[in-house]
Formats: sequence, structure tokens, C-alpha cells
Amino acid sequence: MIKMFVMQTCPYCEYVEKQVEGNARFEVIDIGKHVRNLKQFLDLRDTHPAFDEAKRIGDVGIPCYVLEDGTVTLSSSDVGLQPLPENEGPSCSIDGKGC
Repeated sequence: MIKMFVMQTCPYCEYVEKQVEGNARFEVIDIGKHVRNLKQFLDLRDTHPAFDEAKRIGDVGIPCYVLEDGTVTLSSSDVGLQPLPENEGPSCSIDGKGC
């Protein structure tokens, strides 16, 4: 099962979450629903190099995917999902450029 870390108020997360509705391959974990979910995500974000670029540019790093083999990716296409088209829809970054 692929763990998919998202947050309800993230436009990009909403876009990809719709693609996995009813798909048993994905476990959707909303980091805003419970502090336990947030802690699980922060432990991963604080230690895994997959987040280095996201942290460098000030992004949160969601949606995030943890594959069955432990591989961590921030790329929706790596798990067979259609990424949010660039410059489409609202942004969740302070500068209005991304999530």
C-alpha cells in the first residue's frame, strides 16, 4: 500500500486525492486531521533527503508518497497519478507559486 500524506486545505493534495478515491493501493493520511498524523509526516520530512529541495524553496512537501519498499517521493507521476498542471488552480505557498 502507498501512503499518501496530504492536507485538506492543500489544492494540489485535493487534485491528486480525487484520483485515488476508491483505490485500495493508497492509504490517504491527512496531516491536518490529527497531531499523530502530523508527527508521522514531520518525522519523515525532518530526516529524509527527498524533502531537501522542498525545504530549500520553502514548500511543505505535500503531497508526499511512501511506497511499499520505503521509497519516498514527492512526485505524483512516480505513483501513477496525474500531477497538477503548472499554473493551474490556487496555490498554498505564501508567495503564491506552489505548495
